[in-house]
Amino acid sequence: MSREILRTKNFVTDAANFILDLARKALAERNEFRIALSGGNTPRPVYTELARMGRDLPWEKILITFGDERCVPPDDEQSNYHMARQALFIPANVPDKSVMRMRGEIDPQVAAQEYQDGTDLLATRRGEQMYRHDLILLGLGDDGHTASLFPGTVALEETSRRVVANFVPKFNVSRLTFTFPLINQARHVCFLVNAAKHVELIESVLKGDPKYPASRVNPAAGNLTWILGEAAPDSVRS
Repeated sequence: MSREILRTKNFVTDAANFILDLARKALAERNEFRIALSGGNTPRPVYTELARMGRDLPWEKILITFGDERCVPPDDEQSNYHMARQALFIPANVPDKSVMRMRGEIDPQVAAQEYQDGTDLLATRRGEQMYRHDLILLGLGDDGHTASLFPGTVALEETSRRVVANFVPKFNVSRLTFTFPLINQARHVCFLVNAAKHVELIESVLKGDPKYPASRVNPAAGNLTWILGEAAPDSVRS
């Protein structure tokens, strides 16, 4: 694994360009681009900019999945799918067949198994043992969680299943989430983070503090990038 840390004053534009560059590279090499989106407020303007800058992308050759989802209907304001649809899918005219939605409105265990089965089928069709994303976008919570892998939850110890329903005691709800086996299978993983809110936390995660789930994101045969929105030098490589 190689790691790159990008500190930028132009977070939205640089993040959108980063995604576009990887998309065009994957399309040129494999005639397909597989990206998993993250939820929350931080990526929303990035998706809006991606829709604007990526009008020439062949969206029919792009497969969009979600790293996690809240157990709510797709039109709920808390739904990651709803946010991505408003910010990206509608403005960019992304075809429905390019989006693989987590069904947060049904039983969480059923929804997780359904999503895993869907990605497994795609992997089998391509001769893969496990579905491999070209890019997985992740965020960072105040408690060091990423996707819906929260501290102290059962999903952190999952070693075989790729998608699970993870009960989160602090919210008393279940969420659908990718697990580390699937995340770390990706060709590239990128954290999109507003660094001003997480200065000490980011340093701890980057040092590998095991109490923070995000520190366990280490692509086995891929790259890891952190794009940090802050007033700092443009980039530091490590």
